[in-house]
Amino acid sequence: MSRGRIALRDFAIAAGVAAILLVTGLSGQRSATSLDLLGPALLAAGGLALAARRRAPVPVLAVTGLCAVGYQAAGFDVPAVAYLFAVYAAVRAGHRAVTVAVSVAVLAALPLAALASGLHDTGEAFAQARGALEVAWLIAAGAAGEALRQAERRADEAERTREETARHRADEERLHIARELHDSLTHQISIIKVQAEVAVHVARKRGEPVPEALLAIQEAGREATRELRATLEALRDDSTTPPRGLDHVPELVERARSIGLDATLTIEGERHDVPAAVDRTVYRIVQESLTNIARHADAATASVRIDCRPDRLAIRIDDDGKATPHTAPAPGVGLLGMRERVTALGGRLRAEPRGEGGFTVQADLPVEQTT
Repeated sequence: MSRGRIALRDFAIAAGVAAILLVTGLSGQRSATSLDLLGPALLAAGGLALAARRRAPVPVLAVTGLCAVGYQAAGFDVPAVAYLFAVYAAVRAGHRAVTVAVSVAVLAALPLAALASGLHDTGEAFAQARGALEVAWLIAAGAAGEALRQAERRADEAERTREETARHRADEERLHIARELHDSLTHQISIIKVQAEVAVHVARKRGEPVPEALLAIQEAGREATRELRATLEALRDDSTTPPRGLDHVPELVERARSIGLDATLTIEGERHDVPAAVDRTVYRIVQESLTNIARHADAATASVRIDCRPDRLAIRIDDDGKATPHTAPAPGVGLLGMRERVTALGGRLRAEPRGEGGFTVQADLPVEQTT
């Protein structure tokens, strides 16, 4: 439940208690010396003070206790209903010792206030019975608050235990994935990188021109090695993050140009710090989009536009490839991965052919500003 709804509910309860106290006080027994204005004012104040019982349980406890004693002294014979609510709230918040001390003072003051106003002059037995009933109600209110506090504490402990168990399982899974990636990919990527570097070296040694595709393979192998190493470190240690983000997007665009794609990059708005997860996602979206364009789009140009807003990052990648609305490609693993990343951050992703031809990828990522 939101804070606004909780505050509204608390105020409604406080207003309801105040109304009950006023109706009971004005229609019930009053002493001949009752003060016409002071009593109703204290009745209303005692009830309305409950609106702040979550934020300030101890001050509300004191205010409702003083109001109960006050309207008894003013000649209004009304049970201390608001004070019982305050006792419940204070004990639930963990202020047991303070609640006991204030309650002892209130129980001692109530009979004196009633006697001073002329109420309850029917005998000692009646006063004792009334006092016992008041103590019983106070104990019941305190016990209810303590029971709920203990239940909430146990629920919090259970939630922490579940989180720790889930975190432990996630750590084990990360290590397992890291081992699998290391065993299955590192060796193959290393072979590709070494063979490409040897081919480039031999071509240069012979004085032959080095094909652009071979240079692109060489650079892609180096980049894949760096990213795989960073990913393995991140999987082994959750506090380590892959060092690729918004600052490295120009390198992706430059690499796309090196393989013959006329790629442009436009960054608008004022750059500001963004969460690491958002930073990585921006990089991955641009990387995957440019890779798809190079592999599948048969495009000559591509444009990358990043709009930095105070609370959001908007990314758009367009190409002039062969995709049309009537020949929409089936989403592959790359697009599904992008969508999962964006959705996990609470953002939106749109990936579809453009009406004028080509393909567009648009992502909108929320940025939570830290203070």
